[in-house]
Amino acid sequence: QDYTWENHGFSLVNRLYSDIGHLLDEKFRMVYNLTYNTMATHEDVDTTMLRRALFNYVHCMYGIRYDDYDYGEVNQLLERSLKVYIKTVTCYPERTTKRMYDSYWRQFKHSEKVHVNLLLMEARMQAELLYALRAITRH
Repeated sequence: QDYTWENHGFSLVNRLYSDIGHLLDEKFRMVYNLTYNTMATHEDVDTTMLRRALFNYVHCMYGIRYDDYDYGEVNQLLERSLKVYIKTVTCYPERTTKRMYDSYWRQFKHSEKVHVNLLLMEARMQAELLYALRAITRH
């Protein structure tokens, strides 16, 4: 069964350390919802599916999968070079190079690529928190 931040992690964190859940939740939501509604040269683009695919792909790499998410979206929206970059940044950040950063989404603005990095790091942090919180719940 799914163990999610929204349904389980948030409330447990708040019980363990008052108000930290609200701060973490605000941070996760802010980064997740951050968008200029652009993609490269295209304006007024709804990037919700892309942001969700990035977040869920990171969680998937950490063994967290959601029954209500169609992982086919990940393969549709994330090209191979981006997947390689994501895996490196989230699993082996010390191996990330400028060359790797430059190799994906060449036509995109740096601000859009930085946003991808923010999403990746927040998704990783949330996945790590979920593992720890689930262990506490089981104990």
